[in-house]
Amino acid sequence: MDVHKSFVVACIASTDSNGVTSYKSRRFSTFTNDLRLLAVWLSENNCRDVCMESTGKYWIPVHNILEQSCNVVLAHPKYVKAIRGKKTDKRDAKWIADVFKHDLVSGSFIPPYEIRQLRDLTRYRYKLTNISVGEKNRAQNCLTVSNIKLDDVFSDVFGKSGSAIMDMLSVCPNGDFNVASIVDSKCKTPISKIQAAVDGFICPEQMSKLGIIRSHLNSVYEARAKIDALISSLAENFRPQVDLVSSVPGIQTASAVTIISEIGVDMSVFPTAKHLCSWAGLVPQNNESAGKKKTTRISRAGAFLKPLLVQCALTVCNSAKHPEIQHRYLLLKKRRGHKKAIIAICRMLLTAIYAILKSNTPYNPDFYQSHNAAPQKRIFSLATAIALLKSRGYVIADSDGVLT
Repeated sequence: MDVHKSFVVACIASTDSNGVTSYKSRRFSTFTNDLRLLAVWLSENNCRDVCMESTGKYWIPVHNILEQSCNVVLAHPKYVKAIRGKKTDKRDAKWIADVFKHDLVSGSFIPPYEIRQLRDLTRYRYKLTNISVGEKNRAQNCLTVSNIKLDDVFSDVFGKSGSAIMDMLSVCPNGDFNVASIVDSKCKTPISKIQAAVDGFICPEQMSKLGIIRSHLNSVYEARAKIDALISSLAENFRPQVDLVSSVPGIQTASAVTIISEIGVDMSVFPTAKHLCSWAGLVPQNNESAGKKKTTRISRAGAFLKPLLVQCALTVCNSAKHPEIQHRYLLLKKRRGHKKAIIAICRMLLTAIYAILKSNTPYNPDFYQSHNAAPQKRIFSLATAIALLKSRGYVIADSDGVLT
């Protein structure tokens, strides 16, 4: 199937006993009633295996109708794209049928229905967080252009003290008020410095803009609280798996729910942990020709999973509670740099998550420590010992002083 926004072009390839393939093609709209007719047409032609190429969200309505009656394989367009100059919708559908018939299509990972719903909610929460950060930056711009330097005296401008000062600025826009009575008692910044920071003037236009931004922020916070409640209720169905993933260093409950929403709980869909790490975009690309590697950069996959793993890796690398991870990070940082070391730690965490979900056992740091421990007894041959000394910069001489 070649799936578009408004229509679907389907082609059925049937091969008889003589090896001759015949094709049947039909076009259907993407309205639900036509998609039901598509399912009936496939059933009448005894077609149970479906491969469709699509981008964006256009494949989801088709998958919703065909999921119960067919084995659906979703192919990325770059794997089934036809030759330029010989492309029509009908030819595209025929080409997809041919490559799928010969088992040349690697299907994309489609999680179960509950995981898909959980993934949609967690990604929406991520978008709301980005919106709130953007609005905070715009509010900070209003204060900066008005000579009000709250970001120099508060680590969080939208904390208790910062919010109280912004409320007071709406009454006294020139900053002519005493901040000592409205600053929280736990604030460590001297009152004199805070008083100097509010010495400015915010014009009515900037004050109105700041009020609109703060009102929008409050509505975003309310929406995010409702999404959090919805995510928590849906994540209760995966409470054992969430607890297992939360046992990994640097991963808390909210992060564990997001990770499960991206990779699911059934690890049998990934043959090995390496396949999962490649799917998440945590391994170097294979781009080699004539014995030369053109690039070793990681891919752009895992747009939602990778940033979360990077945050978890940064947290655990700065903590001495897990020496097996921190020691590996420091070794790699010395040799390859900070960025490559963090991606390696992300892969280490994702590999641990894969093993945990597959074996249904919590995180055990002893596996890393026993693997990285040096053997108690080392036996060197003479040639190995000489090579080791030479690699350390020593010059080897025999008893007569002859260099070797």
